[in-house]
Amino acid sequence: MIQIIIIAAIVIIILAILASGYVKAPPDIAYIISGFKKEPKILIGRAGVKIPFLERKDNLIVKQISVDIKTNGYIPTLDFIGVDIDAVAKIRVKTDEEGIKLAMKNFLNMREDQIVIALTDSLQGNMREIIGTVKLKELCTDRKKFGDEVQEKAQKDMNALGIEIISCNIQRIDDEKGLIVALGQDNMSQIQKDASIAKAQADRDVAIAEAEAKKAANEAQVLANTDIATKQNELRIKQAELKKESDIKQAEADAAYEIQKEAQRKTIEVTSAEANIAKQEKEIELKRKEAEVKEQELSATIKKQADADKYRQQQMADVELYKRQKDAEARKFEMEREAEAMRINADAKKYQAEQEAEGIRAKGVAEAEAIKAKAIAEAEGIDKKAEAMAKMKDASILEMYFNILPDIAANVAKPLENIDRITMYGEGNTSKLVEDITKSTTQITEGLTQSLGFDIKSVLAGALGAKVLDSNKESGKETVKKTKEEQ
Repeated sequence: MIQIIIIAAIVIIILAILASGYVKAPPDIAYIISGFKKEPKILIGRAGVKIPFLERKDNLIVKQISVDIKTNGYIPTLDFIGVDIDAVAKIRVKTDEEGIKLAMKNFLNMREDQIVIALTDSLQGNMREIIGTVKLKELCTDRKKFGDEVQEKAQKDMNALGIEIISCNIQRIDDEKGLIVALGQDNMSQIQKDASIAKAQADRDVAIAEAEAKKAANEAQVLANTDIATKQNELRIKQAELKKESDIKQAEADAAYEIQKEAQRKTIEVTSAEANIAKQEKEIELKRKEAEVKEQELSATIKKQADADKYRQQQMADVELYKRQKDAEARKFEMEREAEAMRINADAKKYQAEQEAEGIRAKGVAEAEAIKAKAIAEAEGIDKKAEAMAKMKDASILEMYFNILPDIAANVAKPLENIDRITMYGEGNTSKLVEDITKSTTQITEGLTQSLGFDIKSVLAGALGAKVLDSNKESGKETVKKTKEEQ
């Protein structure tokens, strides 16, 4: 029984000892149990047993800690502007095997404020180094980039201490010359300027849109008014044309009545002219009244739409110009028709004159043929005389030829004495007439040559020489050519 009690007492003592060595570490604190084994036991958020008297328990804070980093004075930036920066870094102990071993060597059993004091100097030094590599404007415009650079720079030193930098945020930036405020004011001025420009541009766009809308509406109104005026003008023109036709018919009837009533053509023409003049005066008066009415309408419209006055007047001027152009085209068409009629009449007269000239020429040729026949008859009558004359010398023959040649030419041209005037059209008609007369004379000469039985040209050639005859031919040709050119 005593043995059982002793055993029970031993067991209770052992359990008490074990119970006194039971530990449970929270998630934000690491318990380091060391002494019994070569490698310490690390408990984070779990339970364990520490052997009393043989092992010891140490604490290591592993929760997130905030470290306030300040420059404690103005530090020059890359552009030599002193700045005072306040930042906050979030750090914690690395919980991996290597990191926690390093942290145990540096921060074991330290309180939170002690750890902050131990890390502040290192973090401030790294921040001062980064400040010297950036410009003031970059610090103000991109704080995150600056915080990341400080975190990256300081993390290299923290790795040796077993510390991890979770984040680094810039809380405040001041400069000793107040340049940050000036930059803000400049930026504010630029923003206000951009806002003013944007508002002005928006107002301008609205004004332009309204002006374009008003312009489009005004142009549509002007076009509508122009179409109305054009249609009204076409109606007036049509009415004037119908009235003109009616007046013409009435004038024709009046003229017929006046012709029957009056005996003299002159009185009828005077009366008709007076009627036309009176009608034109009435038409002018009517147009003047219409113009006055139109002017009053335009005056009333102009008072309501002063902005469209110049454009509307231009449109009305175009309408009037169009009317005048049409009237001018009508007058041009009438004049062309009259000119065409005159041309046709002139062609008819020309054809008549050509027929008369052709008749005269035919008559002259006929008379020349009659003279030729008469000359041939006379030649046959004196045939025997010619045989006797054959014994005569060539001089006598030429004398007889030149004596009769003027009579031949006179008889050929005699029909022209009965012509009072000859009107010729085209080129070369005068020379044609002269050529016909010369040809008739030549035909008579050739008839004499055939009837007399000798060649007058040969006789002339023998008497004067072939060279003189050729010279006369060339001279005659040049004379005929010169006559043609003069004509």
